[in-house]
Amino acid sequence: MEPAAIPTVFMGTPEFAVPALRTLAELGMPVKAVFTQPDRPKGRGQVLTPPPVKVLAAELGIPVLQPVKLRDPEMVAKLKAIAPDLVVVAAYGQILPKSVLEIPRFGCINVHASLLPRFRGASPINKAIMEGERETGITTMLMDAGLDTGAMLVRKTTPIGFEETAGDLHDRLALLGGEALRETIHLLCRGELHPEPQNDAGSSYAPLLKKEDGLIDWSAPARRIHDQVRGLDPWPGAFTLWRGTPLKIFRTRPVADDRGGEPGMVAVVGEEGLLVFCGSDALLVREVQLPGRKRLPVAEFLHGRSFAVGELLGQ
Repeated sequence: MEPAAIPTVFMGTPEFAVPALRTLAELGMPVKAVFTQPDRPKGRGQVLTPPPVKVLAAELGIPVLQPVKLRDPEMVAKLKAIAPDLVVVAAYGQILPKSVLEIPRFGCINVHASLLPRFRGASPINKAIMEGERETGITTMLMDAGLDTGAMLVRKTTPIGFEETAGDLHDRLALLGGEALRETIHLLCRGELHPEPQNDAGSSYAPLLKKEDGLIDWSAPARRIHDQVRGLDPWPGAFTLWRGTPLKIFRTRPVADDRGGEPGMVAVVGEEGLLVFCGSDALLVREVQLPGRKRLPVAEFLHGRSFAVGELLGQ
């Protein structure tokens, strides 16, 4: 069987999903329709903006559907009428109901941004960094009614750099997702897919991020705060309070320091950044941002402002 013989529907929404859709097009698969989230207001002007997947689908000449709820009987009926043999999902943003999962004869294949069963859920890229993981990857899986609990098909691993942010890793994993999907389709066409059940005992969950997740606890070890900062960059951003004002923190580096200063206390103010005591060791903060302002290197931020050695962050 050739990829061109598999009528397919694609479901995805953000930039992460774009390489997966492009892969299907490059394989010559007949993508009969793309399901994506509705257009949303974006930016300061709140301009109604189409999802990246919709933009690519338009370029490829693929019909687009944007249901508010995929489980609506009308939407399920439309999908049945399309009669896909395969549904490919990548960061769609909606849970597929059983009525949808049962439609394609080859099932629904999901491109997930973690090494399952680790980090099931909405924020696997962020969570892997925040938990200090040294590697992550992509898992394609055969979807079932659970949340990222389906049998695994193809896994591809990649190291996580010590200073790599969630934004950096997102872009690499999006491309890796396209590669994993390509391999998965080739195995499917050759009849060589061997679904492997997940070990639930080794599972963990990566819930949807909230702004509150960014609040820094300076009593934590410097390395853990460093991972929090990287894992929440670019959104929602790790932050502390500086003289009562929220101050976002970016581009950090843990520094060995056994002086035992009070957590959150500024130890050094210099051109390289701010050195802040933590629960153990210290954290060099190299970039900051005030509400409504640009991200700035600390050296630029200090033009017209001052940090006092000894003042406490987080109060």
